[in-house]
Amino acid sequence: MNYGFVKIASAVPEIRVADPKYNVSQIESLIIQAEGRGVEIICLPELCLTGYTCADLFSQQLLLDEAEMALIHLMNFSRSLDIISIVGLPVSFRGSLVNCAAVVQKGKLLGLVPKTYLPNYREFQERRWFTSAADLPSDATVLLCGQQVVMSARQLFRTPTCTFGVELCEDLWAPVPPSCDQALQGADIIFNLSADNDVVGKYEYLESLLCQQSSRLISGYVYSAAGFGESTQDLVFSGKALIMECGKIIAEGERHSMKAQLLEGEIDVERIRADRRLNTTFAACAARERTAPYRVVETALITQHEFHLMRSIDPHPFVPTGSHLDERCREIINIQTEGLAKRLHHIGCQTAVIGISGGLDSTLALLVTVETFDRLKLDRHGIVGVTMPGFGTTDRTYNNAVDLMHALGITIEEINIGKSVMQHFEDIGHHPDTHDVTYENSQARERTQILMDLANQLNGLVIGTGDLSELALGWCTYNGDHMSMYGVNAGVPKTLVRHLVTWMAQKDPQSPASRILLDIVDTPISPELLPANTSSDATTLNSTIAQKTEDLVGPYELHDFFLYYALRFGFRPSKIYYLAQQAFGNAYPVNILKQWLRNFYHRFFGHQFKRSCLPDGPKVGSISLSPRGDWRMPSDACREAWLAECDAL
Repeated sequence: MNYGFVKIASAVPEIRVADPKYNVSQIESLIIQAEGRGVEIICLPELCLTGYTCADLFSQQLLLDEAEMALIHLMNFSRSLDIISIVGLPVSFRGSLVNCAAVVQKGKLLGLVPKTYLPNYREFQERRWFTSAADLPSDATVLLCGQQVVMSARQLFRTPTCTFGVELCEDLWAPVPPSCDQALQGADIIFNLSADNDVVGKYEYLESLLCQQSSRLISGYVYSAAGFGESTQDLVFSGKALIMECGKIIAEGERHSMKAQLLEGEIDVERIRADRRLNTTFAACAARERTAPYRVVETALITQHEFHLMRSIDPHPFVPTGSHLDERCREIINIQTEGLAKRLHHIGCQTAVIGISGGLDSTLALLVTVETFDRLKLDRHGIVGVTMPGFGTTDRTYNNAVDLMHALGITIEEINIGKSVMQHFEDIGHHPDTHDVTYENSQARERTQILMDLANQLNGLVIGTGDLSELALGWCTYNGDHMSMYGVNAGVPKTLVRHLVTWMAQKDPQSPASRILLDIVDTPISPELLPANTSSDATTLNSTIAQKTEDLVGPYELHDFFLYYALRFGFRPSKIYYLAQQAFGNAYPVNILKQWLRNFYHRFFGHQFKRSCLPDGPKVGSISLSPRGDWRMPSDACREAWLAECDAL
């Protein structure tokens, strides 16, 4: 099973200008290597059978005949192969010459795609030799290699696993590239045969262009450009090979290599189609497509090789690496801050009430609130931090909560909930030694009631602390910590919360708050609703956390991984399970992955009713569970099909 991945290759052969016999031998060598590695489609550079820099030699009949013979040789070579090969050559048509891409499989020429935009500026003089696809009849056919074959820029090729289109070099650089139409007509992947020469700064622009095009088209894009063998006279060709997917580089070849290259990668066609279904703008553009339908060429079946994913899968998809992490953290804090600032400004509120537990989520919410007050030039004493020790509160979290509030210079309130919760147990007839869900949720609701009532008393706003991961798992008490007047963390997954708090600590490592923040980051995640473990010696009494969240619901790094692929792309459990195996390697045994994946779906479906009535909160990333925006799900949706697939893994 390939899980929607299509293995493709961009190849740059060693060639000699005006030597089709040599060139086809080099091309076949790369094709047979790709076939042996399970590649389904391979793309080679523009005019690779003859060489791009033949110039006026393109007027020589001998060169054109040799190119056709080379193509015949390639077709015969491909008879026993499943792989689809896309190669470039010049083709004669009614007294003119056309720069074409030939699509070959199993001894057949499936189609010729002519180049539409011919550069005729600076170092390029293609109109001196070639005719544009725009100047050809719409139903053009040509006799080539003993076959009557369609020659049209308006054709797509459909395999059992994907639909692909082809454009050539300058076509991509046009204001409206042919690939735009191809994608709207159903192409999942675009292949570009190029002979782009190198000048300073051009490669960076090309990368940007490819990223933008594959992102805009929500497609895969495979680029293969002429290499060392084309370099002659005034031009140098560095052999550029790139594989893109929806704006990201999947694989990148070595530039300026003097040897042949075979760059392999997988395009996730299932992800592309899922993204397009979700993107109503793409669908609207496709519906308004006014041009004639493309001809669709069916290819032969391709034998499925044993599938091994080549690309690396990031185990933490919400958390970028390197310099990008710093940029992402800054942007997220800005989004959270501006969202809260707008709410406070709009209602004319100068007081914020927030429960501080000494844990990650409330810490991030407090940091955002402090940042907001500073930007609005409000006195930090208008932030009322409330620590509410209960039956499970430990020395470490309590001290961190109090010390952090002191360090940040906010107003501190301490209200012990023990007495009021015990009274509540007496009122409802619940024995305090029964540590069940009632025991836990009574504490969470008592804390929320205190915060709400204080906000009324102080004419303030209760700032919610719950994060995206908790909302996905339903790990919150309904009408308890589930509720607030504005939830600043609602769009931030747990794996990112930890990095945001660390980032804030490192902004000013000499500040009094920095050490406290880093200790909070190192504290196990816990709701602290069950009595803490205590141990004593002659001089001290220490309490330790008895209830660790990840022991109960599973590792947050797994749940964030599951959440990302389930919601961002709609992948089914079997594919998410496969990707998790690739991402986490041996960090988790497969039975543990299966256990927590099933738990994720069980909880995600079972707790939609909590998400259906969430308070406002800023959307931060591509995934949001707001019932008013990104995620609208019936609270009573059946989960059986998802759980059944988990059980069958």
